[in-house]
Amino acid sequence: MAHYIAIIEDAGPDHAVGVWFPDLPGCASAGDDIDDALRNAPETLELFAESYEADGRPLPPPRTLTELKNDPDIAR
Repeated sequence: MAHYIAIIEDAGPDHAVGVWFPDLPGCASAGDDIDDALRNAPETLELFAESYEADGRPLPPPRTLTELKNDPDIAR
């Protein structure tokens, strides 16, 4: 089973908390707080995977945390 790392972004009380998956382009979720955002993330992942499957595309391979940290686009 693949494990994808999620990035959680909390921009403050006036903004939604975002959750996105660097290895799954366009796969993102949000919520009013961190708990809400994390509750929404599994459904987002499921819908994303179903969309890829329906299109006959394999999911991109997940990277390790070390690999993501070494990716300058993700690290910033």
